[in-house]
Amino acid sequence: MSALTAMTTMAERELLNIARSRSQLYSSILTPLLFLVFLGNGVSSGLQPANLAAGNFTAYLVAGTVVMTSVFSSTFSSASYFRDRDNGVLRLLLSTPHHPRVILLGKSLASLVIGVVQALVVLVAAAPFVEFEWQHGVLPGFAIAVSAVVLLNLMLTGLAQAFASRIQSMQGFHLLMNLALFPLLFFSGAFFPIDGLPVWLRVMAFANPLTYAVDAMQLATYAAGGEGFIGLPFDFAVLGTVAVLVYALGLSRIPRLTQSGQ
Repeated sequence: MSALTAMTTMAERELLNIARSRSQLYSSILTPLLFLVFLGNGVSSGLQPANLAAGNFTAYLVAGTVVMTSVFSSTFSSASYFRDRDNGVLRLLLSTPHHPRVILLGKSLASLVIGVVQALVVLVAAAPFVEFEWQHGVLPGFAIAVSAVVLLNLMLTGLAQAFASRIQSMQGFHLLMNLALFPLLFFSGAFFPIDGLPVWLRVMAFANPLTYAVDAMQLATYAAGGEGFIGLPFDFAVLGTVAVLVYALGLSRIPRLTQSGQ
């Protein structure tokens, strides 16, 4: 069996396992959609925010909801690493003639695919019900959004793999992922513009890679122009660089054949 065949077989196995876990699939998609429906409509109707580029908070919130879906997906999908390790399956897989990185590539590829698909399902489900500007056109805008989602999930998959290969328990993994990602999510511009933040929070926002994913998504779908946004060239330069570096970091450590994975 070639390395490519082994990698795709691992990816198919992971995708089938995730597909069988319907509660995980449904919760990863429905939770962000419910968040969008209730928070978006509630704030738009109750507070009537006036400092948004296009004035519609529900449409503004879609980009953040898509990013949040990717965060949920990367956390849930990477939990299979611990199940395989604790059941002895990972030991068996790493004992095959293939290089351990082939196995990790297959598992991470499945996480990447499911994260991209879930995020795009949320975007497609929300699009007919909100007032998107599609300043670049619907198809080009959607292509830009897809590119941003792929790079975002590549980064999140690498980060999850880096944590999973270094942490002994699934509980510790989920705790650390939430501790690392949710603060980043809140000051990424996902739920409110970063222009009005205090200087120290704006500095942290610009150092936050999720900010550039949110900005690219908003420029692709929500915004009517580029004023008040970072800009697509810089968004993709940062996202592409960080995604490649973090994904390489996630594959840099090979798990040892022990119960704890160390």
